Amino acid sequence: MYTCITCGAELHPERAAKYNYCMKPECQQKNAKGLTMVAVGVNKAAEHYMILDEQTSDDLASGKYHDQRRAYFGRLAPSPAPAKRPAGTSRPPAQPARPKRLPWTKSQERLALLYNEQGLRPDEIATKLRLTPYLVTQIILNTRTKGKL
Repeated sequence: MYTCITCGAELHPERAAKYNYCMKPECQQKNAKGLTMVAVGVNKAAEHYMILDEQTSDDLASGKYHDQRRAYFGRLAPSPAPAKRPAGTSRPPAQPARPKRLPWTKSQERLALLYNEQGLRPDEIATKLRLTPYLVTQIILNTRTKGKL
């Protein structure tokens, strides 16, 4: 016969197989220990949580649950130190801004505008220039915003 370690009440054999205290609130409050949970795999589709015990702790330390899509594991490597600035300057020197590269050529732009002035629709122009209708529309809108059309 098993008894509760707190109040001495008799325990059911099934309860005694896992616990040494009874179900009374006072005994549970004194003896029940919370579980520490750890997330070993969390993403949009599914989460995988485990109880943090010695085995799980050893598995985590050995790298069993690291993200295989990443080349690194654990802490990130320290980032390189920023370059030293010349004495007396408060900001790094400004780099010249690169002009934005458009996904079409100048000749495609000229032809698209010419066809547009002739009254062709963007899908018809796209067929002639072997472009997408979206790209032809972007060419026309881009020139309108620049004031060329």
